[in-house]
Amino acid sequence: MASPDDLNFQEFEEAADLLSSNPGASTLSISNPSAAATSSGDVRVDLSDDEDNTQESSELLGGEKQTGGFWTFEYYQSFFNVDTVQVLDRIKGSVMPLPGRNFVKHHIRNNPDLYGPFWICVTLVFSVAISGDLYTFLIKMGDPGYHYRPQFNRVSIAAITVFLYAWLVPLGVWGFLTWRQSVDRQISGYTFLETVCVYGYSLFIYIPASILWTIPVYWLEWLLIAIAMVISGSVLVMTFWPAVRDDTKLTAFATMAVIVSLHALLAVGFKLYFFHTPTKTGSSHFGKTTPAADLTTTKVG
Repeated sequence: MASPDDLNFQEFEEAADLLSSNPGASTLSISNPSAAATSSGDVRVDLSDDEDNTQESSELLGGEKQTGGFWTFEYYQSFFNVDTVQVLDRIKGSVMPLPGRNFVKHHIRNNPDLYGPFWICVTLVFSVAISGDLYTFLIKMGDPGYHYRPQFNRVSIAAITVFLYAWLVPLGVWGFLTWRQSVDRQISGYTFLETVCVYGYSLFIYIPASILWTIPVYWLEWLLIAIAMVISGSVLVMTFWPAVRDDTKLTAFATMAVIVSLHALLAVGFKLYFFHTPTKTGSSHFGKTTPAADLTTTKVG
């Protein structure tokens, strides 16, 4: 059995020789690690906590949006911070509105963008102008006195109409909701960027509708307009009704009536100006009335 003396630490001969050759050398004691670290001049730094703090700080800084003043590019860059999946999801929500599903809360809350609304408006401008020009060509194709000329002025008119609607109407709606919110604290409101985003995505349904409007069938044209108005108008109603329903009944219904009327006026304006059907007595879209002078016969003596 081992005696208690066998368990004591003993100096090895090699260590004793080293100490004898260099008496000033420092030694470490296992029983007192802190003293050994101090005597040897070595400093042990525990980086585990600092590394965690540094990582957390970098994550926080990475998640923050570094935006400058409104005159800087970084300020506007944050408005286009969306990916393809988000844009497609918002477009899908605008063409398939579900009852009780608020577009802001379920699709754009905390990250409204201008990327989708901007390109939707640009696409709508060209689709309406080009489709309207094609519609006029198809209507007058059987008229020998008609000579096709591209109507580039329609692009300018469509651009002015679409972008004024997509910016001025949301500005008016946002200003009214903000005013009512200051009067009655129970009324919830949206930011100006969220309002513009809702209106921009609600216009998407008019892009495929404008392409189908080139079919020169009178009843089908108005049917497509009605369907487009119902779909896009539903997005606006289900989005802004929760913001005004706590107001007085007269104010709430009047606000929704104005929103829906302006949206319907845009669609009807597209039809009446860009897809105008000329009136022809006794003829169809592709036919031509035979003038009475052509029916006279020359009497041969």
